[in-house]
Amino acid sequence: MENGNTTQAEGKDPSAFLSQIIGNSVTVKLNSGVIYKGELQSVDGYMNLALEKCEEHIDGAKKRCYGDAFLRGNNVMYISAD
Repeated sequence: MENGNTTQAEGKDPSAFLSQIIGNSVTVKLNSGVIYKGELQSVDGYMNLALEKCEEHIDGAKKRCYGDAFLRGNNVMYISAD
């Protein structure tokens, strides 16, 4: 928010963006600081995410690989399309 005005990015519903990137690679950071990288398969109204070919990164180092992972939406800090 600048000078009391709402910027274009604020107030937008993220569901359109998330629908557009289904099937693409994403990076998801959780509130705990753990980062997951994988292919976004689905998202629901609570921003719960299903990822395939998922890798878990902690402190910048890859720790684990998962075939599938489910991330609960209330733990997500941000989602970035790669």
